[in-house]
Amino acid sequence: MDTESEPYVRLATLRQLHQVVADLNTARSLADTLQAVADGVVSGLGYELCAVNLVRPDGDLVVAAVAGSAGAEALMAGRVGSRASWERRLAMGHRWGSLRFIPYDEGWVLDGDDVPSWSREDAPAPRSADEWHPQDRLLAPMYATPAGGGELIGVISVDRPRGGRRPGAWAREALQTYSFQAGIAISNARLRANMQRALVRLEREQQALRASEESFRQAFEYAPSGMAIAEMGGDQHGKLLRANDALCRMLGRPANQMRRYSFSDLVHPEDIGTLLRTSAEGGRAELRLQRRDGTYLWVSLRNSVVADTTDGPRFLLTHVEDIEERKRHELALAHRASHDSLTGLPNSAELRARLSARLCSRPFAAEGHTASAEDLDEFGYTFPAPSAHPYDTHVHAIEPDEGAGEGSGKGLAVLFCDLDGFKSINDRFGHHTGDAVLIEVARRLSSVVRDGDTVARLGGDEFVVLADGLDRDGAQDLAVRLRNAIIPPIRVDGRAVRVGASFGIGWAGCGMTVEEVLHSADQRMYVEKRSRAKAQRRAG
Repeated sequence: MDTESEPYVRLATLRQLHQVVADLNTARSLADTLQAVADGVVSGLGYELCAVNLVRPDGDLVVAAVAGSAGAEALMAGRVGSRASWERRLAMGHRWGSLRFIPYDEGWVLDGDDVPSWSREDAPAPRSADEWHPQDRLLAPMYATPAGGGELIGVISVDRPRGGRRPGAWAREALQTYSFQAGIAISNARLRANMQRALVRLEREQQALRASEESFRQAFEYAPSGMAIAEMGGDQHGKLLRANDALCRMLGRPANQMRRYSFSDLVHPEDIGTLLRTSAEGGRAELRLQRRDGTYLWVSLRNSVVADTTDGPRFLLTHVEDIEERKRHELALAHRASHDSLTGLPNSAELRARLSARLCSRPFAAEGHTASAEDLDEFGYTFPAPSAHPYDTHVHAIEPDEGAGEGSGKGLAVLFCDLDGFKSINDRFGHHTGDAVLIEVARRLSSVVRDGDTVARLGGDEFVVLADGLDRDGAQDLAVRLRNAIIPPIRVDGRAVRVGASFGIGWAGCGMTVEEVLHSADQRMYVEKRSRAKAQRRAG
């Protein structure tokens, strides 16, 4: 071009560059932007063929857009070239600013690599230094920043400049500027695409969250068993935030009233430890909760800790199941297993369990005390000598000393009772009358003893009373009162019958077995029975 036409060429080049750059900003998606980049090179920068190669997340480059030739597009679109091959091309090219030019006589070394390319026909050597050869390659790298640095976004490949000549300074400048703007446009399009994907994903997550919350709300509110959400941690730990309708009906309390309480306010005092362990560890427990009318209901609590990823545990989700009927059945079974079916008193097994709970295997002996003649009963049984241990927390059972002063010398009295004349009642009036007598005797014995004492039916017409904290005189007085309660007439079916009672008083002592204790009391009862005249034992 001559000097006079150069300003016109510059102005025309700038106008074309301005137009194609403006077109880049009208694209609405990443795919549209990539195609606009390729179309802009062909329509505005004077090249007949262009391919836009985009860097993928794995580093390789894929042909993302082709312009100028349908055949070239069909041949190249979607094909991938390795990052190493592309790095080799950019490194060996002649530097035209940020552009890379590989002349035909040097590019033959690239013919076998994996970079996608259109067919390049053989042609004779150029007739002039600036003539374009079909095997020339011109590459315009695109970077994340306009200065040409930073991350490589892709490479624009161009071919067949109009006029058949290698681009001059202004054409090179235009392509270089265009590649900078294209890199920005692609980066922005990617950012928009990522933001759109993120917004779509966020909306889907929010929809899923709303659906999940609604599902949870419905499952919570309409669950057939009780459900509650409580605070976990802080000053309001354990406070009920929500309670479903089933739990409100179960406890007879409206929802607004339930929010005033925590489970610790409603639990039975004996079950508070179980509740605290369950709340702290999660898991399940069986305990009693108070209804509005003051009665208690057996329930099964199953807790789940709802944790927050940043703040740690926040809420306790509690499932409450009414187990009153099952618990009543279990307690009835346990009661039947441990109590006499006729009289309702503790049976032989329960008596032995309660007695065993008060005894340990090590005798307790006071310092300096040794067994003496006073320690032997009339049958030759040696009562174990007490011995103290400074760290022993067990309250040892010992036999009171005779003549001990008031407030001392107390022990666990075992009163063995055998009814006198009961067999004759059974023989004369039948087992129905005998059973009625046993039931009444059990009632009368229970009415005499203190709370905490045990009246048990050992079997047949034998009863045992355990009374702790008595001295010898107190045990004798109790035996008299029990006998006096038994001997008044008992009316059965309009008939009055009478029984007497013989009592033997034994003492439980640590170091003794349960059988030894009962045997000692039993033997003393027989001694007492033989020592009384038959007339005194008259009954029936």
